[in-house]
Amino acid sequence: MRVLPTERLISGNNEGDPLPDSRVELPPVIRRTEFVAFALAGLFLIAVVAVLYVARAFFLPVVMAVVAGTMLSPAASFLERRHVPRALGAVLIVIAVTTVVAFVVALIAVPAMEWSSRLPELGAQLKEKMHVFDRPLALWKELQTMVGGSEGLPSLPLPKAEWVQPTLEFLSPTFAEFLLFFATLILFIASWRDLRRALIMNFGDRDARLRTLRILNEIEVHLGNYLLTVTLINVGVGIATGIICAITGMPNPAGLGALAAALNFIPIIGPVAMFVILVVVGLVAFPTIGGGLMAGLAFGGITFLEGHFVTPTIIGRRLSLNALAVFIALAFWTWLWGPMGAFLSSPLLIVGLILKEHLLPENSPQLPQA
Repeated sequence: MRVLPTERLISGNNEGDPLPDSRVELPPVIRRTEFVAFALAGLFLIAVVAVLYVARAFFLPVVMAVVAGTMLSPAASFLERRHVPRALGAVLIVIAVTTVVAFVVALIAVPAMEWSSRLPELGAQLKEKMHVFDRPLALWKELQTMVGGSEGLPSLPLPKAEWVQPTLEFLSPTFAEFLLFFATLILFIASWRDLRRALIMNFGDRDARLRTLRILNEIEVHLGNYLLTVTLINVGVGIATGIICAITGMPNPAGLGALAAALNFIPIIGPVAMFVILVVVGLVAFPTIGGGLMAGLAFGGITFLEGHFVTPTIIGRRLSLNALAVFIALAFWTWLWGPMGAFLSSPLLIVGLILKEHLLPENSPQLPQA
């Protein structure tokens, strides 16, 4: 058999079929249409984030009301089974929750206003207590000079009273936002059952209706359980913090306990902020540094046990949350909507995970294991 110069024989092939030297062209890994789809999806996502950021005065109260209404809807269903009209039950639930929140805010606001009025005096006391670190700082400056570094650490001025007013303005929503939140919350709880039915019946396919029903049921159950569980855990943390503050002789233990319970609703940031507050208050209230650190260190032990054992054991059985996903969601929603966004980060992450489980099930095509 004649073999052309551009062909070669397969070794061990009896038939001697020739193989061309040219390679077969493989299709590209990412096609042009896929690239265009990814680009359009990215632009759409950027546009949505920009709209949420610019129109936060509207979207934040509405999203907050929808999430809170979904969490509280099981309570409205419970009252409805006890022959309480759903609209009346929605009003009663909102009144009860508002009363509890107002009570907690009152416990926190009174000592906060008192301490903010004495901020210059307390700052001077704290600066005087910090003189114990003058010798270690001097040794550090000498070490930096010996190795050819900068002359030393820059002096950090203590915060002044001027920051209080801008901070309160940032944290306090306007009256219109409050009104929008409460109106949306009451109407959402009262009409949630009809909204569910309308959303499910909007799909013509039976499988799509069943999938939507399962998604809505899981979101309602998981968010309701999350709110109940986290509230009980945070109340326990607040009570334990109040007891520790009372035992160690900290001023206003009830207010500090209420503040610990409220801040613990914000993952990561809340416990860290509460630890700093306890350390600062302790250093100002006690004559020695060791006495001032007792409450903060005890609170650190409580939050360590709560964060690593109690909460994962209880919440992890219902819906596991990846630590990295929690941190990224917390950073994103805090950047987007501030403290309220930090509170919404975990519920919104739970909703996203539920949607992912139903819209991208495990039997769908997956990447190969590494």
